[in-house]
Amino acid sequence: MTDARNVDDSAENRGSRRRHHPLVLLLAAVLFLEAAALAAATVVLIFELLVARPDSFASAVALTVCAAIATVWVFLIALNSLRGRAWIRGAAIVVQVLIGALALGSFQGLWSRVDIGWLLLIPAIVVMVLLFAKPVLAETSHRDA
Repeated sequence: MTDARNVDDSAENRGSRRRHHPLVLLLAAVLFLEAAALAAATVVLIFELLVARPDSFASAVALTVCAAIATVWVFLIALNSLRGRAWIRGAAIVVQVLIGALALGSFQGLWSRVDIGWLLLIPAIVVMVLLFAKPVLAETSHRDA
């Protein structure tokens, strides 16, 4: 005896095992790498919050919470890029523009770090280009009902 729920689950599992275009896989991989980098930054911020004495405790906590939220958000974007969701394109563009702004800030100023700027800017550009590639557009056009 099989009930309708088991039949629906098996049909859903078969749909999630479809083959993705290599550009969609590359997009997801870069987004997962960005999420991992954000997770590492969040861990460092938590460590610094516990070990060092910040000038403003409230600002340090707010920055740590924002980094944690960004980590979860970028991870969800990466995960849903593999599910073909259309909303990830707008969300990923916003994230990449913000990362690009951080990168540009890293190129200038008294304590400029050109190496960090390039480490931020190159993946952001790659994601922006991939988001507008025809195979990625075609595969990320599924809209939720």
